[in-house]
Amino acid sequence: MAPTLIDLTHPVTTGMPVYPGDPEVDLRPALTTAGAGVNVLALHLGSQSGTHVDAPYHVDVTWPTLDGLPLELFTGPAVVADLRGLAPRTGVTADLLAPALARCTAGTVLLLATGWPRHWGTDHYLAHPYLTPDAAEAITGAGVRTVGVDALSVDRTPEPGPADPAVAALLAELADEHDPTAEPPSLAAHRVLLGGGGGGVIAENLTDLTPLLAAQEAGAALEVSLFPLRLAAADGAPVRAVARVG
Repeated sequence: MAPTLIDLTHPVTTGMPVYPGDPEVDLRPALTTAGAGVNVLALHLGSQSGTHVDAPYHVDVTWPTLDGLPLELFTGPAVVADLRGLAPRTGVTADLLAPALARCTAGTVLLLATGWPRHWGTDHYLAHPYLTPDAAEAITGAGVRTVGVDALSVDRTPEPGPADPAVAALLAELADEHDPTAEPPSLAAHRVLLGGGGGGVIAENLTDLTPLLAAQEAGAALEVSLFPLRLAAADGAPVRAVARVG
């Protein structure tokens, strides 16, 4: 049977979901066949828009930029970790990843299937599960340098706050009173995964990974490609994420 290609990329569209504070996405005609004889789009978007990869430079200016990374980091055999069914904002521990990591070797692309693409385009998309620091350490300890997730981030995403700074400060104060042990959002998992082994990459906002889980359960070989736009000295870039099954 011939291999099957599965697109894991969200379409880039005007007004698509972005990480809180990132540039909004806007696509509009720059030239048209009616006026210029050709159709050309003008694009406004951030480097982290849609399905994209993060380079180490994303979190540390002393770490490699996107164009300084070997192409081998953006493709390879894949293993999918089934993390579906977790509650919102659940921290994924090393124990939850153990079955998938047992199948990983150096060069494996680890894909995290949270099931969160079903919330794409809603506020609940921000409430995805996330990697704890110990889980990130377990990933790099297994020799994995490329991780992809079907959610907005591998770290916890903060809830969108009010536009009024005074209201935001008051809500933060009330939150501290109700839960003094609550930890603020951080990029701890990013720093481990991107800095481990001299520089890894993270792919975020992949589409539904359920078909890959089914193929993996059936014993099919999986490969994935996450090649980014070649942006000079960049922190990351949109990708066309494609899985090859069989």
